[in-house]
Amino acid sequence: QVQLVESGGGLVQPGGSLRLSCAASGSIFVINAMGWYRQAPGKQRELVADITVGGITNYADSVKGRFTISRDNAKDTVYLQMNSLKPEDTAVYYCNARGTGWSSLGQGTQVTVSS
Repeated sequence: QVQLVESGGGLVQPGGSLRLSCAASGSIFVINAMGWYRQAPGKQRELVADITVGGITNYADSVKGRFTISRDNAKDTVYLQMNSLKPEDTAVYYCNARGTGWSSLGQGTQVTVSS
């Protein structure tokens, strides 16, 4: 079983930046992709960004140009650099890792964008 531990959330003013990190541990099978989802109050969980082991990235339209996902394959760690944050980015952010026939989600970290 894969455990995912997120860190880096918090409170930031509009226009500010945060960097989220997620490290995978445990019985790690081959991880094909890692990424980030988010869920705001009253809304469905949505994909923010993901990255394959080969470095192919995918972003939600709402974060393109502001967020950057990166990955350290040797450390099974994924990062999400969030710039120009907006109040609508406020949500619980969840790390995801997946491989052939399996997927795992972290506990989540709160990101609040407010003045």
